[in-house]
Amino acid sequence: MELPAVELRPLARADLPLLCRWLAEPLVARWWDEDPSPAAVEQRYGPSVDGTDPTRVYLGVHDGEPFGLVQVYRFDDEPEYTAELTPVCAVPPGALSVDYLVGEPAARGRGLGAAMIAAAVARGFADHPDAADVLVPVALGNEASWRALRRAGAGWYAEGELTPDNPVDPPEHVVHRFTREDTIPAS
Repeated sequence: MELPAVELRPLARADLPLLCRWLAEPLVARWWDEDPSPAAVEQRYGPSVDGTDPTRVYLGVHDGEPFGLVQVYRFDDEPEYTAELTPVCAVPPGALSVDYLVGEPAARGRGLGAAMIAAAVARGFADHPDAADVLVPVALGNEASWRALRRAGAGWYAEGELTPDNPVDPPEHVVHRFTREDTIPAS
């Protein structure tokens, strides 16, 4: 199935009120367990907007309207996360990861999340030529999330226990993997 066209636009400070709304949306809040207050969103995402945090944060845009958020980061920049993931699976040198949410309820179930993930993976590989892998751990219970990863082209890589993003979830996670050679066509 062909994915819809999605653009990635860097998150701007003017987008933070939209992100507050998305983080407070019940389905997003269920899996993203983050404080949606303006002060908390500024503290968490302001450094990426300012370029002082290496994580790149984008809005997914379809037909000129933002619908979701995706972050692209290197495991090398998140040593605690790397240490937690290493007992579950190998983290290849230079590996990237993405985190994502579809904040607009009307955008769900249309393939936009998968398209945003695929665009973020392509952007990550373009921005990090030394990266050959993108690993994405997801709570096993978040089936919609890992289905979107599969539609975006990821394969099931590993499973094991990780600290859940939301403390109400069990620790079982699945890790999906994109590889450069499977994602980027040869020139």
